[in-house]
Amino acid sequence: MKKWLALLLAAIFALSIVGCGGKSTSTGEAPKKKAKIGIMTGTVAQNEEEIRAAEKVQKKYGKDVVLMKTYPDNFMKEQETTIANLLAFAADPDVKAIVMVQAVPGAAAGFEKVREKRPDILLIAGVPAEDPDMIGRKADIVLQADELAMGRTIPAQAKKLGATTLVHYSFPRHMSYPLLAARRDIMKAECEKLGLKFVDATAPDPLGDAGVPGAQQFILEDVPRKVKEYGKQTNFFSTNCAMQEPLIKATLETGAIYAQQCCPSPFHGYPGALGIEIPKDKAGDMNYINEQIKAKIAAKGGSGRFSTWPVKINMLFVEAGAEYAMDYIEGKIKNKNDKDALVKKLNEIAGSPVTATTYAGKDKAGKEVKFDNFYMVLSDYITY
Repeated sequence: MKKWLALLLAAIFALSIVGCGGKSTSTGEAPKKKAKIGIMTGTVAQNEEEIRAAEKVQKKYGKDVVLMKTYPDNFMKEQETTIANLLAFAADPDVKAIVMVQAVPGAAAGFEKVREKRPDILLIAGVPAEDPDMIGRKADIVLQADELAMGRTIPAQAKKLGATTLVHYSFPRHMSYPLLAARRDIMKAECEKLGLKFVDATAPDPLGDAGVPGAQQFILEDVPRKVKEYGKQTNFFSTNCAMQEPLIKATLETGAIYAQQCCPSPFHGYPGALGIEIPKDKAGDMNYINEQIKAKIAAKGGSGRFSTWPVKINMLFVEAGAEYAMDYIEGKIKNKNDKDALVKKLNEIAGSPVTATTYAGKDKAGKEVKFDNFYMVLSDYITY
């Protein structure tokens, strides 16, 4: 009797274990893991917009789905760290896509190494700093503000705001980037057509010995000198993100003109330069920030002399890239490069019409190249 009772209890216990295990245990199937995406951006010191956009995506999908990493502030000298961080994403078998904004030097090499280990991963690069012929062959999708078209639209907007002179601040490292150099040449030619004086001004490289503080201080001191030389009808432009705050501040203080940042967006440079604190409940609120910018500029007598795109361009690339990646992982998008799906996603998130054309240019040997995965994004202006 005791033996029979012991066998009965053992059988009941075994059945309870199977029952608790659920369907997956009885069939021998392991629970399905969540697919993940990795997002790499610069630090807050480089460009706060991008990391905040990544945090927004992470908050939406959860930290177990969206992984975040940053590239080093001194990315030119620490490319191996950038590559290592990209490979760390790929080391996780559940990571099915990587979105990198900005795609600083080291991105192409990093993507190549990721591809060797994980050819299945979707690779999206935003704001590339490497040759289009290089990054275009390594990434599945490349997103870039239409630098070439901006060579024409920036002088046109500057003239519309009343400019007679356009000062272009840059430095040798940036002028080694093919798209930035080509935009500068187009801008100069366009200024000549429009009757604007083009001034090629060299600023310190923020990655140089004086660092970001030195470059920013130079802008604060040089803008008044340029205004004294060329007058208040001077439009200022810089190719560097870290220079935008001091450039906006100095331009407003001197009564000059500012058509657009290097990475156009109401959130880029304007809040910091104008002392605008954005409450948490207004984060990402385009109407709120535009009203604040307009009021601050009006208080300083700069109305009608400042503008930008009504699109958070770098944030757009982070968010649209991540949403596209999620749809691809979930099978809603079948191909790694689906232009229609990408443009639809860009417009949905932008909240304002944007266009995207594919890149056509020349490689280092001068040979014509076209990339159907390299998208040049363009928007119209909002004037404050």
